[in-house]
Amino acid sequence: MVLETMLLEYNPRQCLPSAEDLPDSDDTPVDKELQDLIPGLLKAILALIWSERMDWFFGVDMGIYCVPDKPAIVPDGFLSIGVPRIIDSDLRLSYVLWEEKQVPIMVLEVISQTRRGEYTQKKQDYAELGILYYVIYNPLRKRKPRLEIYQLKDGEYQLLTGESVWLSEINLGLGREQGTYQGITREWLYWYDQQGKRYLTPEEQLQQERQDKEIISERLERERQISEIAKQRASDAENRAAIAEERAKCLEELLREAGIDTE
Repeated sequence: MVLETMLLEYNPRQCLPSAEDLPDSDDTPVDKELQDLIPGLLKAILALIWSERMDWFFGVDMGIYCVPDKPAIVPDGFLSIGVPRIIDSDLRLSYVLWEEKQVPIMVLEVISQTRRGEYTQKKQDYAELGILYYVIYNPLRKRKPRLEIYQLKDGEYQLLTGESVWLSEINLGLGREQGTYQGITREWLYWYDQQGKRYLTPEEQLQQERQDKEIISERLERERQISEIAKQRASDAENRAAIAEERAKCLEELLREAGIDTE
């Protein structure tokens, strides 16, 4: 926490490097496609449910610079609240703590076969930075829980329980569920509301809108058909009434011709 305070309250006269001065890649290849897709999906959903908010940023495979003379920490994904969502048209090159003045509230690590200290060194680094929530997703696990969500309490991470897990400081739940994203059907991580209802992905949202339009179109077509039937019935009733009136006139004329008083 001392490091966090130093960086968030630094003196501008120290001339610390800016994001443009620092490397924006650690030149380490991503081990698995899931390490990009899973945080990318969370970011895409967040862009839907927080579409009117501009005070958050979700980084995917982006470096977090904590100390000017040390390499960046590069989680698979991280969420920061209380910072501009967009800084300019060129967007962020990296996340520099002494420029952002805000420590991310959550980091996400997706485990691959090549471990990178997610359960050890990175966990310690994130705790020292004061990052409130640490999320580890290990799709390779068969017996132990694949999703672990930790909350920082008294300087140490404590495992939270539940499915999904409610993150009160973010006002969202986080959990896992079978689904389809970009044509890939598997277990994904999703955001949830306080009642445990999963938020839709952009693809699902589009599909839902299409289905709603189809339902409305079918309903309008049924109403049109009902209206046409009603008009036809009304027309038939008018025709029957006209025929009955014509018959009555013919009968009255025949009766008069026969000398019968129709009155």
